[in-house]
Amino acid sequence: MIQIQNVNKAFKGSPAVQNLSLEVNEGEILGLLGANGAGKSTTINMLLGFLPPDSGTVKINKLDTSQNTQEVRRLIGYIPENVNLYPYLTGIENLDYFCRLAGLKYTKAELQKVLSTCGLQNEAHTKKIATYSKGMRQKVGIAIAYAKKAKVYLLDEPASGLDPLASNEFSELLKKLAAEGAAILMASHDIFRVREVCHSIGILKKGELVKKLQSKEVTANELEKLYLEFMQN
Repeated sequence: MIQIQNVNKAFKGSPAVQNLSLEVNEGEILGLLGANGAGKSTTINMLLGFLPPDSGTVKINKLDTSQNTQEVRRLIGYIPENVNLYPYLTGIENLDYFCRLAGLKYTKAELQKVLSTCGLQNEAHTKKIATYSKGMRQKVGIAIAYAKKAKVYLLDEPASGLDPLASNEFSELLKKLAAEGAAILMASHDIFRVREVCHSIGILKKGELVKKLQSKEVTANELEKLYLEFMQN
């Protein structure tokens, strides 16, 4: 579903992504680890069609993301680190609004079920977003992506602001989506969450994929040690 082949991207002569090749198939979760500036967000922005690669190809479902942007975006559920919502609408109203923008219409009961599935407590559904914590806003963002029933999910630090219980519930939701056939790419700093959730892991440093491995090959502590070795050298 996700194919990145020999991709390079630079800004004002400074490389952000260098010779990157990745593939994420149906039912697979790939975690990208890397420090700030490693190229994680740039990679996701190319998949979303916001940035064209300087060279190489970026495809989703065999469609070039820079040439078939609107068609590709209909296939994607995207969860950013900071979700932008309308503060004077309630959680359920925001979810309904963004679903309608995507051409989806749900009943109130269905919208409530989606919010609850994504961890937002029932009493918060009808409260204005302006009263929400960051973690609560993030849950609404997760619900918006989940309601889309996407084939591909792109996640940029998606658990930001979530408490440990909510983060664990989110991990279980990702596993459920993958089991249903979604392809998921998750960029994160959270080594332990990536090890727990993802089938495979890529380590990015200065735009280069310096290591790719299967999660089952390492423990969380071994992954942390390996990651720190790459970052320090």
